[in-house]
Amino acid sequence: MNDSTEERVGIFEEVKEFPDPSAARRFAGLVGLDEKKERLLKEARLLLDPDSLTHWSEQFYHKKTKIIKLFEDRPPLFIFAGDVGTGKTALAETFGDAVARETGLSMTLYALSLNARGKGAVGEMTSLLSMAFTEVRQAASRASGRGGKRTSGIVLLVDEADALAQSRELAQMHHEDRAGVNALIRGVDDLATGNLPAIIVMCTNRLEALDPAIRRRAAATFIFERPNEDQRRAVVKPVLEELGFTSHQIESIVTATGACQGRSYGYTYSDLTQRFLPGLFLAAYPARKASYDLAKKVIEEHPPTPPFQEASSD
Repeated sequence: MNDSTEERVGIFEEVKEFPDPSAARRFAGLVGLDEKKERLLKEARLLLDPDSLTHWSEQFYHKKTKIIKLFEDRPPLFIFAGDVGTGKTALAETFGDAVARETGLSMTLYALSLNARGKGAVGEMTSLLSMAFTEVRQAASRASGRGGKRTSGIVLLVDEADALAQSRELAQMHHEDRAGVNALIRGVDDLATGNLPAIIVMCTNRLEALDPAIRRRAAATFIFERPNEDQRRAVVKPVLEELGFTSHQIESIVTATGACQGRSYGYTYSDLTQRFLPGLFLAAYPARKASYDLAKKVIEEHPPTPPFQEASSD
């Protein structure tokens, strides 16, 4: 492994090409996020085919309207904010596959690693972030093709963004961290002004902790919440019906996985798909069928993950 490859592995947690069958399955399995999916696909289509903005305007208004220019000047940055287990990262990691299938163009996901923070050496975080954005910009420039026609697209994912983009207003913030946030902002601005087919997605459990300059630059902030009753039903009903559960039993489980028994919060998506349903299978396997009594026992033994709490500043 040469030095440049080692640097790339250190900066990016993952570099993944789409379309990809596993990403398609994960994307399809994200229930209750239809509006967010639709918005992201529209945003991506417009980045890959900016002329479609003009076509829309001329079709319906017979001229290039002022709103087109406003849209063209928006940074391609989106913030996904919400509690742990609500689908933020899963959507960010997989929507590029849906874009690739819809447009017929290839997409590449660059998932920025927290290693980009470095080890605290002076200038290290700034250098690593600058290196990461340089690679993404070069990839996006290649994706533009000749004459500005898009041949592919880029998604840059910054997960746990508050670790890299923490507000510079914090009095206790280290100088190196401030410099790193500055580098992150410069990277976002650089991609925004380059008219490139690149989308930046920042995921965070702590929206208020993000630097105000980052939040101002976001074209949209998507708030991810725990699934409501209908969304929980959409997750568990197909699985439980196949296992022989009655409608009454399923409704009881939907209720039990919500805010109840003195709790003000219910199960997250990951609580349902990674704890409750697998827990039910393991409780039954290998000697018996899954049953309503077993399901109730699993719910009692595996309560929902408590909501993320901001650490006190005291």
